[in-house]
Amino acid sequence: MEFEKEFELANRRALEMRAKYPKATAAKYDRATGMVLLTLSNGKVFSFSPQNAQGLERASPSDLEKIEISPSGFGIHFPRLDADFSVPGLLEGRFGSKKWMAGRNTRERERW
Repeated sequence: MEFEKEFELANRRALEMRAKYPKATAAKYDRATGMVLLTLSNGKVFSFSPQNAQGLERASPSDLEKIEISPSGFGIHFPRLDADFSVPGLLEGRFGSKKWMAGRNTRERERW
């Protein structure tokens, strides 16, 4: 019974996520711009600098070129770096853990 409730809840959350967020349909690293580009199911392209993402900051271009999209389209994985990101999280500006983001924000304020 417990498993069935958890399964139903997970399916409900997945439906809510699909309604709220587009999923990634393609992902690539563009050497010319130095940006990671995600093509989304709504036809838009979202890009971000690897220097602003936890685990990608010091990655070489060759490490960034291999990107896998999860079967759901709501996650991306950089296998050469063992780094994972949530597409909804990226779209909301979350490029790392809460602790990492807090430290990054502190460092940015100190530069101003």
